[in-house]
Amino acid sequence: MAKKIKEVANIAGVSVRTLHHYDEIELLSPKKTADSGYRLYTDENLETLQQILFFKELGFPLKKIKEIISSPSFDRREALKLHRKMLIEKRRRLDQMITTVEKTIQHSEGEIYMSNKERFEGFDFSHNSYEQEARERWGDKTVDESNAKMGNMSKEEKNDLSAGMNSIYTKLAALRHTSPASEKAQAAIKEWYDFLNKIGSYSLDAFKGLGQMYVDDERFTKNIDQFGEGLAKFMCDTMAIYADNNKK
Repeated sequence: MAKKIKEVANIAGVSVRTLHHYDEIELLSPKKTADSGYRLYTDENLETLQQILFFKELGFPLKKIKEIISSPSFDRREALKLHRKMLIEKRRRLDQMITTVEKTIQHSEGEIYMSNKERFEGFDFSHNSYEQEARERWGDKTVDESNAKMGNMSKEEKNDLSAGMNSIYTKLAALRHTSPASEKAQAAIKEWYDFLNKIGSYSLDAFKGLGQMYVDDERFTKNIDQFGEGLAKFMCDTMAIYADNNKK
């Protein structure tokens, strides 16, 4: 059942002003309008709000959250798994910091000796690797560029693109039992690299990373292995070799 803004604020524990702000920056806008003119939030809106608050709790700025959840490749279920992973890590660090505080109190009272190294256990000001993972999955500019190019193609062009893709997959599938470093395998994977750069902009590092996703993400693996069991792994290895060889 659709809800008014005040109801949503009470449910989520945020202010009405916060929800108005999210609406203004087009991060979260009510999807329905009642006969009375009130703008109403749907269950889908509430799911999105939950995602926003999870990302916000983990230190993501609103601009980055908007980029992530509006990406065509954003997956709610994958996002929840990432939230869990990040929160477990955050809990681990907080537990460590609580221990450090308790030991510092004991040290100040003369109960224990605390080394200088122990004073700073739990602090971590390094780059957030999970934020990078989220950005790579759902905020990647390459994905947006590819989707934009695809959207401007005619039906005939899209059919030609699909045929070209299937042709390369079929060729690689026939080679999947050979060495990924072989001349034929590397020539075939070059065709894939060139093909991808017709619809996007892939650096060699991005190409290698994409290959890794073929085996890390079961959705990629399942789709690619339709052309031949083990093809995803073969492509991953072949793409890595191609990227490394051509960066020299």
